Amino acid sequence: MEDFERLLNESSGEIIEISTSRPDAKLPEWRSDVPAIIPVMPLRGVVLFPGTVAPLTVERTASRKLLDDLLPQGRLLGLATQKDADLDVPGAGDLYEIGVLGNILRMVRQSDEKTLVLIQIVERIRLTEFVESKPYLKARFEILENKFPKKGDRWEATLRNLRESAQNFINLNPNIPDEAHQALASIDSPSILTDFLATNLSLDLVQKQRLLEEVDVKKRAEKVQATLNSQLHIAELQQKLRADVEDEFSDAQRRAYLREQIRAIQRELGEGEGAEEQVDDLRERLEAVGLPADVKKQTDRELKRLEVIPPASPEHSVITGYLETVAELPWNKMSEDHYDLALAREILDRDHFGLEKVKRRLLEYLAVRKLNPGGRGPILCLLGPPGVGKTSLGRSIADALGREFARISVGGIRDEAEIRGHRRTYIGAMPGRLIQEIRRAGTRNPVIMLDEVDKIGADFRGDPASALLEVLDPRQNDSFIDRYLDVPFDLSQVIFIATANTIHPAPAPLRDRMEVIEIPGYTTEEKLQIGKRYLVKRQLEENGLKARHARWGTPALLKIIEDYTREAGVRNLEREIGSVCRAVAAKVALDDSVRIEITPDYVEEVLGPPRFAREAKMFSSRPGVVNGLAYTPVGGEVLNIEAIRYPGKGHIKLTGQIGEVMKESMEAAWSLVRERAASLGIDPKNFESYDVHVHVPAGAVPKDGPSAGCAMYTALASLFSNRRVNKEVAMTGEINLRGSVLPIGGLKEKALGALQAGIRTILVPTMNMKDVPEIPASARKKLKFLPMENVDEVLKAALLKG
Repeated sequence: MEDFERLLNESSGEIIEISTSRPDAKLPEWRSDVPAIIPVMPLRGVVLFPGTVAPLTVERTASRKLLDDLLPQGRLLGLATQKDADLDVPGAGDLYEIGVLGNILRMVRQSDEKTLVLIQIVERIRLTEFVESKPYLKARFEILENKFPKKGDRWEATLRNLRESAQNFINLNPNIPDEAHQALASIDSPSILTDFLATNLSLDLVQKQRLLEEVDVKKRAEKVQATLNSQLHIAELQQKLRADVEDEFSDAQRRAYLREQIRAIQRELGEGEGAEEQVDDLRERLEAVGLPADVKKQTDRELKRLEVIPPASPEHSVITGYLETVAELPWNKMSEDHYDLALAREILDRDHFGLEKVKRRLLEYLAVRKLNPGGRGPILCLLGPPGVGKTSLGRSIADALGREFARISVGGIRDEAEIRGHRRTYIGAMPGRLIQEIRRAGTRNPVIMLDEVDKIGADFRGDPASALLEVLDPRQNDSFIDRYLDVPFDLSQVIFIATANTIHPAPAPLRDRMEVIEIPGYTTEEKLQIGKRYLVKRQLEENGLKARHARWGTPALLKIIEDYTREAGVRNLEREIGSVCRAVAAKVALDDSVRIEITPDYVEEVLGPPRFAREAKMFSSRPGVVNGLAYTPVGGEVLNIEAIRYPGKGHIKLTGQIGEVMKESMEAAWSLVRERAASLGIDPKNFESYDVHVHVPAGAVPKDGPSAGCAMYTALASLFSNRRVNKEVAMTGEINLRGSVLPIGGLKEKALGALQAGIRTILVPTMNMKDVPEIPASARKKLKFLPMENVDEVLKAALLKG
């Protein structure tokens, strides 16, 4: 009131005098003049109680309009608190239903945008119906009558206790002025007493609104008493704390004292923001996850430490972060596996074409898991060249099993802590990648893909590959200890799938722990099917095209596969398909009616001249030229081995970027031809009077390996015996100095490369005939495989008579 009077005296604005014949709450006759509809002014962040006089600052346009229309003719208005204080223009639904009836005593207009008003709060009211919302709210209302209990000793004792508690609270609070004693003593009405205390107690908006809505005076008094007791207890604690630290204390002690005060206040109010509430919250979360006994013992010890460490201490945040990590880990939560083998097969076939070995192995795992649910997860390593779908296969495996999927790229990591985590003694310590991914997955049996394990490094910070030995051992990883957690975590239910381009860089102990499944490069037929089923559809969608805009034919896809890509996978194939689709999109953007048939000619028009040319079979049968077979990361190819002789001194020259192993195969073939000169009908003097040049095109492509031994022997033997080599025959096989033909690898890819070059007869080592069934049936029908035990059988099958 004094502040309001001071503002009135200091203000130079217009003062509107209001009739002093205002309603008197003590006389019931005034209610006969109350209108049926009153204007309603929303209140922001404040609840007013009957029996009080409240100064208000009015700044909102609608509220100022309300006052201008109401005065000086009327004085009564409704006051209701907003549910959301941030609303600038609240509607009828944004106000609490229970408010108060106010009587305007005085008003001063400080400026066009700010008005001060003094309002006497008369009664509780209920806003029953809003009849207008513009330019301000108007509503029908009813006055809520207080319900008083029957007079008696108990009720009298309740009022005395309430009044004494209020007096004690005033005495304990040095910030409350002495006039409060007089104001409290002058109140006789129980209703006004409760409303007066509710106005002056430290309560939040919702609590005050509940007190306003309570018309039962006894219940209202009990609620005020309970709140008063709580705040009285806090005031007593504050007085006790002040008494305990009245002696001289340092600045640090003063801060500790203030923290203790805050903690006590928060504890009494139940706000849950103090250190104790944080500890209780962590304890509840840790109890809920069902920790193992040894882990629970560790967390209980950390919780006890957390209770005594000040929140400002750095150790407090370290322990809190540790306990939150433990609480977020899925110690007992597991995904339920899908044991429907038919559905799993359908999902694997949906996402990937071919890869039968991998699919069969996964289905075998599912079958075993169905029969033995407690079995351990396998450790698989998908080995193959880039772009064959190793990484994407991991997600499909997770979908087929119904598990969460997490991918960890370990290529290039050199710090062992990436796997095992950092000790908590270090600033910024965190768990290893495994524990982090399991926490994100939310289950302890996800499918985790360790990508590029062949590219793990090592330096002075440790060897991550060695750290993986424990992780990838099914008999040890049930008690994996991350250095950050420092407690065992069970990884035995996790399915680990590693990927690698080549297995040799990985340490032998690591290789021993993984079941390696080789994924060879896709054949031309497989690439064609992948292009039709997946890549074309995806690129049409990504480029905003419909199937009607671009019709892809098989010849066009084959054109791209054979002439514009040279890869084991299909990444470049998809990239080139995307280039063609973009060219179509450029035309469709100009005219949506465009329909383009994708033909080999259109592909060449968009992509330019062919970038790659495959080696073909020999054009004619002649001595010294043989169709060899090579296995490259991008598939099998025909390798034309050419040998010529010219007068010289018996020297041999090798060209074509031949590696050391291939050079040794050449030397073995040269020695074997010289040793068998008599049986081959060769004059031994020719070896001394001629030089030999062996070339393996293409010269820019590096080549190595022992599997060209048969072809080199055949080329030299035919050259010196002057017998032609059959151009319709290709061969592969390693030889030794006894003339035996030894097994080789990559027969499937080599056979498909020969078929693509137009060759139908292939000479293979006898021990490789077991690999023939792995070749697609469509290719086996067109090829003839001749098993070879020794080089004599090779010459018999390869050299033409005459």
